[in-house]
Amino acid sequence: MGAFSQRILHGKVDVVAGALVHKQEAAFGLSYLPPQLLNSLLENLSADDLHRALQQGLVPTAWMPYRTFFAQCDGFPVQKEIQLVAKIKRADFDKAVQQLHSHRLAHRAALGLAKTFPQFSARRRLTHAQSRWLLLVAIIGLCCLVFLPASIVSYLFGTIFLGFFGTMIWLRILALSEPHVQRSQDRERDNDKLPVYSVLVPMFREISVLPQAVAALSGLNYPVGKLDIKLILEENDMVMQRAVAAMTLPQHFQVLIVPSGRPQTKPRALNYALNFARGSLITIFDAEDIPEPMQLRIAAKQFANLPDTYACLQAELSYYNSNENWLTRQFAIEYATLFKLVLPALAANRMPMPLGGTSNHFRIDVLRSIGGWDPHNVTEDADLGFRLARVGYQSGILESVTYEEANTKLGNWLHQRARWFKGFLQTWLVHMRNPPQLIKEIGLSGFVILQACILGVVLSAAFYPLFLCTSLYQLVSALFGIETDEWLGATLAKALFMGLFFAGQGVMIFSAAEALRRKRLPQWSLALATMPIYWLLASVAAWLAIWQLLVNPFHWNKTRHGLSRFVIQPRKASATLPSSQ
Repeated sequence: MGAFSQRILHGKVDVVAGALVHKQEAAFGLSYLPPQLLNSLLENLSADDLHRALQQGLVPTAWMPYRTFFAQCDGFPVQKEIQLVAKIKRADFDKAVQQLHSHRLAHRAALGLAKTFPQFSARRRLTHAQSRWLLLVAIIGLCCLVFLPASIVSYLFGTIFLGFFGTMIWLRILALSEPHVQRSQDRERDNDKLPVYSVLVPMFREISVLPQAVAALSGLNYPVGKLDIKLILEENDMVMQRAVAAMTLPQHFQVLIVPSGRPQTKPRALNYALNFARGSLITIFDAEDIPEPMQLRIAAKQFANLPDTYACLQAELSYYNSNENWLTRQFAIEYATLFKLVLPALAANRMPMPLGGTSNHFRIDVLRSIGGWDPHNVTEDADLGFRLARVGYQSGILESVTYEEANTKLGNWLHQRARWFKGFLQTWLVHMRNPPQLIKEIGLSGFVILQACILGVVLSAAFYPLFLCTSLYQLVSALFGIETDEWLGATLAKALFMGLFFAGQGVMIFSAAEALRRKRLPQWSLALATMPIYWLLASVAAWLAIWQLLVNPFHWNKTRHGLSRFVIQPRKASATLPSSQ
């Protein structure tokens, strides 16, 4: 092999050499390329050859007329029509690719979607058409303010924005009307049938929860030989790199360092790591996540039983410190409503659903085919759920829970919520670039879901104080007989707006109580009664998000973790089912 390797290195391969190689293969099998030779082969790969090497593990080693010889990396399926002359150790391959092509891969991670599918990228905030429509709406609004009576303007304004609020009420009623079915957790126990599963864990300034994260990931009940866990660190986060280097990680853990670049976001880091994922299924966990040990097995079995049109399964997110203070209880109520009511209803009706930022499980070939995550969208999860629907795929619900840490500090919560709202606005702008095409792809019901789950959430939060004050004033006027000179139609309109607003409040609170019941959480009466105060805080976050979208659209507001006084110990895999290879 040594003599042949030198010939490969210099590109001097002839038919005789090829015949000798085949004789050697038949007699002795394939040997591994030494790292120095591997580096030489990878160094000058074209973009297409590098893409093939990452997707199929095939590295071209020599060329002959009508034939190319390859070395293949461990862990990839062997293709019969490929002429293999050597093997490559997976660790050597990943190390060499990172050393030689990390900046090229980081560049593609940041701009790949914008170049391949520009219509789905938030890199451009507004298209020319959207800019013209926005200008037209602004002109019409200004003319209404100048030339129309204030009462008429208020009716028009209320009608438009209460329309968005009405879609949110409709969505809650739809979720409440959907029967609650507790699905059985059908678990795949035959290790031979399990696919290789990749787990991506982006970590940025997460030292406080690093031991917990490693313990939780080590507790996953899945054959170690088929588990591919990537800890994704940023190049400029040296403190985190030193902390991880000081730990003794299991062999199925791999540390990836993402080169510095813009935008420095979680989806950019995920796109970079996607190049090195070797599983046919893939999931994402945040650093503070504690998934149930059986989650990967449940997902693998469910994917095996579903048609190929199902590209994603979303596990339930919950909080292990939900009862810590008033803010965490509000957070828990919000998540219970989303994951016990809204998302199951959307999945049951085969409608597009905004994904959660963690514990979403994908078929990796589909994820790669649609361009991965949008690095310019700060809620890449919600965007990806609608993008999957637009290209013909469905998302479902996974009956497994991942526990997270609810925000305990108001300032930390405010910055996190502002990022979510900003990302919702980015998502709405991206998918509303061509409304007729959007309706054609996801249907009218999907179009309404986008308005309710994305834009409706932000607008209802932003204008909630105005609606609240107006409705309270109208209620007080009606109760105490304050006389007005308005005509009957205006009075009826006010009554309609006020009734819809307070009915919406009731539906939101009732659905929250029902979600707590389904989740078997305490019926926090005080927390439910004070939800309107929580919505006032959300209004502050919404206006902060609008401001940030204008001045700093791609900035990622970092959420601090490890602030809770509650500690949860990850359950070991052996407590549920012995793990074996």
